[in-house]
Amino acid sequence: KREKEAPGELSGAVHCVNFDSGLEIKTRSVEQTLIPLVSQITTLINHKDKPKKSERTLAAIHRVGQAVSVAVGRFVAVGEAIATENQELKDEMGQACFEARRAGDAIAQLTDAGSALPSQPDGRLTIFSDRTGMVKAARLLLSSVTKVLVLADRIVIKQITTSRNKVLVTLDHLERVSTFQEFVQIFSQFGNEMVEFAHLTGDRQNDLKDEKKKARMAAARAVLEKCTMMLLTASKTCLRHPDCESARINKDAVFHRMRCALEQVIEIVTEARSCGENKVLPASIHDGIRDFKCSVECLRENLHALSPQSVGSQLEALVERTEDFTDSAYTSHEQRQAILGLCQLARQDTQQLVHAWVEAQSAHAKEATEDMEVAILKTCQSVNDLRRELHKVAVGRASDLLKVHGEQLPLQALKAAGAEGNLEAVAEYSGKLTEQKEQLVETCRLLCHVSGSEPLEITCIHAEETFHVIGPQIISAAQTLALHPSSKIAKENLEVFCEAWESQLCDMALLLREINDVFEGRRGDKRPYLSLPRPGVSVAPHVLMNIPEQTSMAKLGLELRLLSSDVDTEVEKWEEQEHDIVRQSQSLASMAYNMHLFTRGEGLLKTTLDLFHQAEVCASIFANLSPPSVVFSSSFN
Repeated sequence: KREKEAPGELSGAVHCVNFDSGLEIKTRSVEQTLIPLVSQITTLINHKDKPKKSERTLAAIHRVGQAVSVAVGRFVAVGEAIATENQELKDEMGQACFEARRAGDAIAQLTDAGSALPSQPDGRLTIFSDRTGMVKAARLLLSSVTKVLVLADRIVIKQITTSRNKVLVTLDHLERVSTFQEFVQIFSQFGNEMVEFAHLTGDRQNDLKDEKKKARMAAARAVLEKCTMMLLTASKTCLRHPDCESARINKDAVFHRMRCALEQVIEIVTEARSCGENKVLPASIHDGIRDFKCSVECLRENLHALSPQSVGSQLEALVERTEDFTDSAYTSHEQRQAILGLCQLARQDTQQLVHAWVEAQSAHAKEATEDMEVAILKTCQSVNDLRRELHKVAVGRASDLLKVHGEQLPLQALKAAGAEGNLEAVAEYSGKLTEQKEQLVETCRLLCHVSGSEPLEITCIHAEETFHVIGPQIISAAQTLALHPSSKIAKENLEVFCEAWESQLCDMALLLREINDVFEGRRGDKRPYLSLPRPGVSVAPHVLMNIPEQTSMAKLGLELRLLSSDVDTEVEKWEEQEHDIVRQSQSLASMAYNMHLFTRGEGLLKTTLDLFHQAEVCASIFANLSPPSVVFSSSFN
C-alpha cells in the first residue's frame, strides 16, 4: 500500500520524516538539506506517470537521476569520514551510508537512458515502467540520508555536552579557590570556555525547529550570560571578605543558578526525560479559553461529541484560573467586579447552550439547531470578552509597574544606605524591594495567562523566576556593602546585581510589546535572543546590521566583557590607584563594558556610530599607553 501512495506525499516527508527508521527531523539545517533532494526525487516520480517521453525529456530526466546519484556519492563520502572520526557512530553511520549509496545507484539505473525501450511509431521512447522500484528507491534514499544527517547531528550534541562538562569542572574549581591569584587564572579559563559554550548553544538555538525549545534555550542562555558577571564580582567579594555570611550567600546563589541553567541547556539539546521538556507548563487562561471554544464549536458537527457535564466542567476550570486575578491584592475593586461579572455571563450563556443542546438531542437532530447556533455564538463571545478583560488587566498592571519601577528608587536607596554602612536603612529598603519583587513576580504570572503562545509563556516564567531570584541577591549584596562600606569590590558587586535587575525590567518591557502584538494579531511568537541589539535602540537607521552581524556583535561583546574583567581583577592587586597605567586600564575596562551593553541594546551607547567612536577612543588609549602597560594589554590577547 505504501508503495502506491501518491508521489506528492514524498514532498511533505521532509516536514515529518519517520519512515521505517522512526527518525524525526528536529533542526532546520537537516530540513533544509533534505528539501532539494525531495524536490528532485518528486520530479522523477511525477514523470513516471507518463511512460512515453520525447528524447529531450528523457535526457532531462537522465540528468536529474545522475545528479542525484553524484550528490548522494559526495554526501556519503562525508558521512563515512564522520564515521571514521567518531567510532561510537561507525556502525550506524556505515549502514546508513551503504543504504544511501545503494538507493542512489538504483535511481541512477532507473533513469539511465540505456534502459529505454525502442522508439514507438510516434517517435517517443517508453521508459520507467518500474514505478514501484522508483518509489522504493526514493523512500530508501530519503530514509538513509535523513539517518546520516541525524547521526551527524549527534556530533553537534556531543560537542555541546563536552563543552558543558568543561564549564562545570572549571565552575567547581572556581567555587573552591581560596587565593586571589588562583581565582584570576581559573576565571580566565572559565571565560574562554563560556564563550565557546555560548557559540555552540547560540548556533543550536537558531537551528531548532521547535519554538518552545528555542524559548527555553534563550532563557537558559540569558541566565548564563548575566550570571557570568555576577559570578565574577560575587566571587571577588567573597575572597576579599571571607568571613562575611551575606557575601557567601550571594555567591552560592549565583553558582547554583548557573548550574541549573547549564543543566537546562543539556536537557533541551539531548531531550533528557528528567524535569525539563516534560515539565508541564502551568495551565494558562488563554489555553483554557481556546480549548473551551473548540469544544463548544465542535458541537456544530457532532451533537454527541461531548457531554453537557464535560463542557460545564471545562468552563468551571477556566473560571477557577481567573482567581489569580480576582484574589490578587493588587487588582482594583472595579477590575475584580468586571472579571466576576464576565465569568457569571459565561456561565449563563453556557447554561443556555446546554439547554438548547439537550433539546436538539431529544428531537434527534443530526446537526446544531438554530437555537444552538445562537447559543454557541453567545458563549464564544462571552469568553472572548473575558479574555479581553483579563488581557487589559494584566498588561495594564505591567505597564504601570514598569513606569513606577523605572525610576529605580529602592535600588538607589539601597546603594546609598550600603555605602553609608547603615544596616537599618538597608533593612528598610530591602523590605520595599521585596514588595516590588512580589508585585513583579505576580504580574509575570498574570502575563503568562494571557501571553497567547507557549514560547511567550516560557519567557514569562523565565522573567518571574529571574525577579524571584535576583531580588534576594541584591539584598545580600547590599548587606555585604553595609558591613564593609569602604570595599570597592562589594560596591561593584551590588552595582552588577542592580544592573541585572534593570536589564530584566527592559526585557519585561519587550515581552509586554510582544504579548500585545500577538493579542492584536500583528505578528507571530518569535522573539530575538536577549543579547542581540534591539531594533530601534542600538542600530542607527543608516547603519543597519543583519542577523549574522548582530549575532557576531553579541558574541564579540561577551568575549570583550569577559576579557575586560581580567583587567578589573588585575587592577585590584595595585595599591597605587592613581598610577597612570591603572587609571587608563580602568577606563578601557569601563569602555569595554559599555560596548558589551550595546550588544544587548542597553547602556550609554545608542547607535553603531557611538560604538565606532568608543572603539576609536579605546584604540587611542592603547596607542598612548607606556611600555609597562604590557602587563594589562596581555589580558586582551
